[in-house]
Amino acid sequence: MVSVMELNRLIDAASSGDPRALGRLCSVVEQGDASARILAAKLYPFGGKAWTTGITGAPGSGKSTLVSELVGDIVGEGERAAILAIDPSSPLTGGAILGDRIRMSAHSGNSNVFIRSLSSRGHLGGISTATPAMVACLDGIGFSEIFVETVGVGQSEVEIASSADTTIVVVPAGWGDAVQAAKAGFLEVADIFVVNKADRDGADATAADIDAMLEIGPETPWRPPVLLTVALEGTGVDALAAAVREHREFLVASGELKSRRRRRAAHDLSMALRGSIDKSIDTDEPTADLLDAIVTRRTDPWTAADRLLYSR
Repeated sequence: MVSVMELNRLIDAASSGDPRALGRLCSVVEQGDASARILAAKLYPFGGKAWTTGITGAPGSGKSTLVSELVGDIVGEGERAAILAIDPSSPLTGGAILGDRIRMSAHSGNSNVFIRSLSSRGHLGGISTATPAMVACLDGIGFSEIFVETVGVGQSEVEIASSADTTIVVVPAGWGDAVQAAKAGFLEVADIFVVNKADRDGADATAADIDAMLEIGPETPWRPPVLLTVALEGTGVDALAAAVREHREFLVASGELKSRRRRRAAHDLSMALRGSIDKSIDTDEPTADLLDAIVTRRTDPWTAADRLLYSR
């Protein structure tokens, strides 16, 4: 448990650009204990100003390299940017390699860019359970740009759309066919498509497949552009940055930004409830009694869940 006085000291230091204090605050958020709740309550009222960009896609599509290049094109002079890189975790220990930072080493000397790796801790959907709280706290600290790069698990990795203002879906050249694109659910969540590694065979065909699926899909006010990039060389990143800005302008002008942030609030509330229930199952004695009742078949998990939820 971190004292309120220490939290206040860390907040002041992190707001002034101290990376150690910021890292310590992120560790508090990840722990998810009472200190994390106090921290979130302190910082949440000061947020709501940051733009959150989610980057998702298949493993090996070059997401980390693309994010690293994109940050330089998006972040304005004097602005602070944060990158949250979600890494897959061991189902046994919860540990993760946390290797995305290595591919973003170009920003290691930039005091305005903060990079944090997060373990997914077994959470499906491509993000970590700590992601919403981490985004909220970084927003409250004063970061104007927050990028969230998801795990890279494929078809189940669409939860980022509930946590970001703009969702970029990255696919490698030669990725599957149009049927696979639709199956992955990416057509529904993407605001921008990027065919990365476009210097390889099949890039144009992949872009054409995605365009064809968008053509026969439902008509929407915003049609996702399909862009070609070679992130390792920085090719096409300027066009991607322009597309991100254009999407932001659309969100504001159309009123969609307000709707998206309301959906995000619902998602964050759901994640918070889930985290509270998970923690209570591990620590609360009344919950332990419920578990005993389930094991002995005196009640069922669904009735027990209602009792747990509505008795609070």
